[in-house]
Amino acid sequence: MRYMEHAFNPSKYGECPEHPVLEITLPSRHNPSLAPAGHHVMSVSVASVPYDLDGSQAGERDALAQRVVAILERHAPNVESMIVDHELLTPHDIEQRYGAVQGHWHHGELSMHQSFMLRPVHGAARYDTPLAGLYLCSAGCHPGGGLTGLPGRNAARRIIEPGKAT
Repeated sequence: MRYMEHAFNPSKYGECPEHPVLEITLPSRHNPSLAPAGHHVMSVSVASVPYDLDGSQAGERDALAQRVVAILERHAPNVESMIVDHELLTPHDIEQRYGAVQGHWHHGELSMHQSFMLRPVHGAARYDTPLAGLYLCSAGCHPGGGLTGLPGRNAARRIIEPGKAT
């Protein structure tokens, strides 16, 4: 928890964390068509990157990418030598490319008071809202956590449940 708090603190001042929190996935492990044989795609989500890092500060972008690789290298020695290419998307880039406001791909904080049956807010869980016929289906809904389409699928299933359609 302390590491996460220290990683978040610089973003309050518009700065990149020196030691960011990383969420790492290897989507090519489950979908080998994403990379040539013998290679993998690694997706690294870096928490607490300020929105103002809009791409105009090339040196800051490069420094962030180097920090991420250094952290990976500490936990997976020699991983740097396996990197063929990379693309760094800042929150500003994500907003421009995917329309996620301020690049927040969770569509809101993933905190305890906004998790599970409380996501996005109490009374609007399971995709229902207090307004008859209005359902929520964004990444801001449970299970949340990204622009996966899963909340939309779940909302559609909820709507077609017997007795739910309006």
